Amino acid sequence: MLNKLAQLFKILILAVIIPIILFGLYTWAALTWVYSTGERAGYVQKFSEKGYVCKTYEGELVLVSMPGTQAEKFNFTVKDKNLVEKINNSLGKRVRITYEEHKGIPSSCFGETPYFVKNVQVLDNDAFNQFFN
Repeated sequence: MLNKLAQLFKILILAVIIPIILFGLYTWAALTWVYSTGERAGYVQKFSEKGYVCKTYEGELVLVSMPGTQAEKFNFTVKDKNLVEKINNSLGKRVRITYEEHKGIPSSCFGETPYFVKNVQVLDNDAFNQFFN
């Protein structure tokens, strides 16, 4: 009887542990493997820390392609505290962000968007505006 109870306990433990391990591996893979990389340029319109339990930094970049056209918005997530400071210091200035896209992230605890910023660079506004003047 004790042997059958021990065997049942082992099966129950495996039935719980294996799905947890598989979920952990899937989450690790989604956060590690990069689906795409790219750059976007524009003005950071909104940037804030969000979340009740899992605090993430979420932002919105306004992409202005031509003066007088409808602006497109690009939502992004920032994990690095140094980048958070750089973005806060660049508010109101034209910036170029470099990002990585991670598809299939299982929870918004890691970020509300699949786009994670890796670098921020403030662009010279005068050089940009000379093109359109």
